[in-house]
Amino acid sequence: MKILVPVKRVIDYNVKPRVKADGTGVDLANVKMSINPFDEIAVEEAIRIKEAGKATEIVAVSIGPAKAQETLRTALAMGADRAILVQTDDEVEPLAVAKILKAIAEAEEPGLILLGKQAIDDDSNQTGQMLAALMGRPQGTFANTVDVDGDSVTVKREVDGGLETVKLSLPAIVTTDLRLNEPRYASLPNIMKAKSKPLDTKAPADYGVDTAPRLKTHKVTEPPVRQAGIKVADVDELVAKIKALGIA
Repeated sequence: MKILVPVKRVIDYNVKPRVKADGTGVDLANVKMSINPFDEIAVEEAIRIKEAGKATEIVAVSIGPAKAQETLRTALAMGADRAILVQTDDEVEPLAVAKILKAIAEAEEPGLILLGKQAIDDDSNQTGQMLAALMGRPQGTFANTVDVDGDSVTVKREVDGGLETVKLSLPAIVTTDLRLNEPRYASLPNIMKAKSKPLDTKAPADYGVDTAPRLKTHKVTEPPVRQAGIKVADVDELVAKIKALGIA
């Protein structure tokens, strides 16, 4: 079985994003970029499935600028076998990403597509679901357990009331949550090996997909500064203040 793992290049989760002075977007100049944490979990899970003898090949895919090669090399260093970069400088929206992934999946014919449930830059949480709808494949979202068994995969996912278990027939699409696993660190020998692993470069036009945005960002602003709290002497004063605010 082949596993397809889409990965996205985002601002490193340890970095505090800064808004541009003109409010047109987030400032990416001299900012550390890395693989989206949810996608990193998906890569790790794909590697574990392969190590268990349930998959034969892992293909990492990224859609973005030329520098996204670094993100793909990270996935290759972790254990992916080869990579595909769909190079574009456009800000690609989830629907366009899903359409490109659909075309790649039709060419690669993976038994399982593993991807993060969302990217930490736009928090859209849409690509996996859109891809499943476009391809007509079963989907398991927000997975915290993935178990491949023959021609099916069992996914446990967190819901409001606890855990839900779904069994999907392969080929299927699964999006990963934070509690699925702890991604490994790539060793130095694997980082060196990753430099020689195959990495193909394509363009959205190769898949017949128009990446022109359908949404326009008018303004980006910093969130308001949180106001300081106050101390109350007793419960009666607390109740009085709550009533004054019209909360109760």
